[in-house]
Amino acid sequence: MDTTDDKEFNLTLQINNFKASLVEFDKLVEQTTAQKKEERAGLFIPKEDAIDYDKFYATVQQIFGPEVKNQDVKCFYRKICNNPDATFDWCEIFGYFSTEEDFLTSQMDEENLVFLVSRKQRIVISGSRRRDVIKCIVKVPQLDLLITASQKGLITVFNSQMRVQTSTNVTDTSWITGCDYLGQLKRIVATTERTIIVWDYKAQGSSQEHYFVIKPMDHCLLCVCVVPLPDQLCRDDILLGDDGGFVNRFTVNSDDFGLKQAKTRKKLQTQVLDSKNFKSVKRKLHNDWVMKIRYIPALNCFGSCSLDSVHSLVLESLKRLEDNLPVREFAMPRGANTFCYCVKANVIVTGGDDKVLRLWHPNISTKPVGKLVGHMFSITEIVNNEKEQHVISLSSAKVFRVWDIQTLSVLQVFHDSQGGPGDMQIYSMVYDANHGMLITGSGVIDMYPLTRMIQDTKQVPHTHEREINVMLYNKYFHQVLTICSESVIKVWELETGFQIYQILDPHGFNIELTCAAIDESGFIFATGAYNGTAKIWDFGSGQEMKMLPEGKDWAEEEHGLLRLFFLKAQVKHQHLVLALERNGTIKMIQGKEDDLFLVVIWELPDAMPYLQYGSHIVHLKVSAKERAMAIPFPDVELIVQKSFTQQTSNNPAVDVEVNCIDLFQVEGYNLIACGTLNGMIILWNFVTATVKEIYRPEDCFSSDPELDPKRFRINDIMFLFRPPDCVRRSSQDSICSSTQCDSSKGPQSSKGSKQSIHDTEVKGEQADTVGEQQPGSRKQPTPSSSVEPQPPILVTAHEDGHLRLWTLEGKLLKDILPFTKHSAISLTSLYTDSCCRTLLAANVEGHVILCSISAFLDPPHDEKKFKQLLSWRAHSLEIIQVIYVEDKQLVLTASIDGSVRLWHSTSGHYCGYFGQRRMFDLTQSSDFILPCDVNEYPVEIKEESKFTEKKQKYEYPLIFDRERWKKMSSVSLLFKRAPTKPFEVQHDFKFFKSLSSPKIRRYALEGFMTENREAGIVFGSLPIYRVPSPTSLRFLPLIGSEAHRDSVEGVHGKKKGAHVQHDKSRRKSLKRNLVPQINLASSFFPTMPK
Repeated sequence: MDTTDDKEFNLTLQINNFKASLVEFDKLVEQTTAQKKEERAGLFIPKEDAIDYDKFYATVQQIFGPEVKNQDVKCFYRKICNNPDATFDWCEIFGYFSTEEDFLTSQMDEENLVFLVSRKQRIVISGSRRRDVIKCIVKVPQLDLLITASQKGLITVFNSQMRVQTSTNVTDTSWITGCDYLGQLKRIVATTERTIIVWDYKAQGSSQEHYFVIKPMDHCLLCVCVVPLPDQLCRDDILLGDDGGFVNRFTVNSDDFGLKQAKTRKKLQTQVLDSKNFKSVKRKLHNDWVMKIRYIPALNCFGSCSLDSVHSLVLESLKRLEDNLPVREFAMPRGANTFCYCVKANVIVTGGDDKVLRLWHPNISTKPVGKLVGHMFSITEIVNNEKEQHVISLSSAKVFRVWDIQTLSVLQVFHDSQGGPGDMQIYSMVYDANHGMLITGSGVIDMYPLTRMIQDTKQVPHTHEREINVMLYNKYFHQVLTICSESVIKVWELETGFQIYQILDPHGFNIELTCAAIDESGFIFATGAYNGTAKIWDFGSGQEMKMLPEGKDWAEEEHGLLRLFFLKAQVKHQHLVLALERNGTIKMIQGKEDDLFLVVIWELPDAMPYLQYGSHIVHLKVSAKERAMAIPFPDVELIVQKSFTQQTSNNPAVDVEVNCIDLFQVEGYNLIACGTLNGMIILWNFVTATVKEIYRPEDCFSSDPELDPKRFRINDIMFLFRPPDCVRRSSQDSICSSTQCDSSKGPQSSKGSKQSIHDTEVKGEQADTVGEQQPGSRKQPTPSSSVEPQPPILVTAHEDGHLRLWTLEGKLLKDILPFTKHSAISLTSLYTDSCCRTLLAANVEGHVILCSISAFLDPPHDEKKFKQLLSWRAHSLEIIQVIYVEDKQLVLTASIDGSVRLWHSTSGHYCGYFGQRRMFDLTQSSDFILPCDVNEYPVEIKEESKFTEKKQKYEYPLIFDRERWKKMSSVSLLFKRAPTKPFEVQHDFKFFKSLSSPKIRRYALEGFMTENREAGIVFGSLPIYRVPSPTSLRFLPLIGSEAHRDSVEGVHGKKKGAHVQHDKSRRKSLKRNLVPQINLASSFFPTMPK
């Protein structure tokens, strides 16, 4: 009764808790709908009080737990934003009305299975004509080698490309039962039924076939494994299992094999060693055959399984082999044939003749924590994929089953159908984590690759049927919008890579879309086509809202749209879009709430003719007429002199149209920057009412048929400005230590040995982080900490491959040619994060360049602080757009090859492409893969440390420098301090001070005789030169220990300016007083005959 009451009480408590959660959820929905209604009414809502999607999703997770799906919450939130007056049901937050047929279909599709069986590769073993099978396969991950041992003695080593590196044939009467790799001795150990074989696979020549045989053994050996203990040097421990139920620990040293072959004169193929000379210990742990033995470093113990139903699995430390203390035993019916350990899940998986996979906790041997049922025959092998958390089991009927160790569900079942039931039995199986491949050994070697490895490395990434024209990122919904030249709009989920919806022929049949933009709120987006038409869409549903029709008198492609920008409208339910046409015209498009059509309400005049022939600055006249609705840019007219109106004819051979624009609207600034086809940078300043020329290349208005007309073109332009909130955030991050700061605050995080972009630039940001804080959040109220916000900086991407940064006055701050594997390549796209810490650029060859600019933006804009950190090739063709997702540290690239790909920004590692069957794995992967059309590895630019630079380079050999000898006083050097011993040589005596590097002769040596017949035909034809002999060194200072009294007089003589080297009296006194006498001249200079 008590148990029933407890269950009823727990059920009632759960129901009450869920009802309370529903009440909180209803309050959240009411608050969100009320806020969305206020936004539609035009009321201002503070940013900190606004409920965006991230805040809504986090609150829902707090109410219902982390099991709520992100996609269901996003659909529910989108429904609230689109129609706040609609009715909502709490079931929708759990996806109650959503169907999963498409998802299940894609899950069961062959392309989305774990292993792609259709891409199986087979290697036939060679070296023997007799029938043979692979008995054991061992993967050596640190060397990326694969070792196979056949039953009849063929041991083969394969390299990473699965090519035979070396092999040997063991001529033994008994069959091989197992093998492994000795990590310390760098050799291969194999076991036969009665012997242990140790083979040096790295030996060359005739020694390659030599191996050592250790025998005899007490029982028949069935399995072997090596204990990987890194603290042992030149010694390895081998664990052996035999048919008597014993586990043997065998210790081998390098001395046991190193010198024996060298001592024997006759080279034998095998050398027999007595097993009694080796240190060994054994203990009986099972009552039947030991089928498998493995050492588990994570648990610091070994495991052995047997067909014994009582002592089926033993898990203990190596010390238990030396005593008789009790051991941990796991019992299961009919014993265990094999087992494996999953580190992350912390479970041991066993399988045997009872056809059941059992999951055991290492410390609980009484009852398994789970069972996996599905095999119809005995289980013979089990391996695990630690990264994917998969367990692969094999039965005697050659049926493979892939299980998810976390959900205990089967993911894939496939069968090796080649051969009959009793033919080609699979004896061994191993999972290669380096290459994502399942390898089995029977009469042949079969390799089953992971589906994701084939998709990532073999299949060409394919997002659209045609080349990509536009790629945008909606940071509020974490979705990506792509448009191809065939005018197909697709919206993708960033976290999963799945497609949400698509729109076919959005502007009509066969009308190509050329540009698009997303509103600041993320709810609407605009598209522009080559015929000048524009449309505004609802981002959540993909429904068309408003349209700008094509003009009647428009010429074809003359009014085609190149760029679109959403502007902040000061009236509710109004949309303002700034558009750039192909002919260089900049205009503003307005969309009212009640109108179905968009209208052009503002157009910027053409200032290029006046800037070309007039001054570098043209003033603007602001129109006095008032508009019914205020717009971000005023109506302006050019103020020009009459003398310039006669010269406004351009060279028709030179294109001067605007190619790219960017706008900058903050307090105190209202700017539009333009980059032209002929390389000019034009800045429209509506605060000062001027338009000026910032930069003009030389000969940009002259045409030369021998030169590329596109050589000056500016392909992209962008403003760089750090908002005050980013400055305050940088100040908070700089206070934190690198170990305590959250990695999500900055766009980059440290990974391994690579340095974080944010961490390297925090030091440079401290100069203005305090000064740009608002008064409410100012922590240091000192007057000196108040600094005005820095003006923006312009960055331009040029056709010549250069990246240039400018001030608003036209001063060039930095001109850099980004480093890639090839020469200068035209840049196509620019992008930066919200705080301007990272700058990304892309070029026409498919490279992505990542630079750190945070410290560079701080005055005085030191060009040395502009650092390129990384570059990698993302596509084989031109990249049209690059986007940086700072909160997830990802880079999106869109190319004309029709694919949109995903990369890790910290390392340049490939994540996948939009349109692939499997979900994205956005975690930083340890295995590095590349798309099939890219074969270049990322290039990390590392700055040389000042501590590693060599301050002085020495040249050798040194020779005696007579000029230096004459300038020094021997007495002051010889007797600087009195030596303690008579024969002690001082390190600073005069001779060594006179050594210097050899002087390079600046004149040719004079030859006086050639063709010496006596020297022979070869040496006689060589010219002979005469080298002037140096003056013989008759007197060289000698080293002594008893002349301190005369040394004082020598010091006084030096102070008076007297030279003692050429004084005969001084020379005699030195020769008389320096005792003992040591002449060093013969040691350094050979005797030269006069």
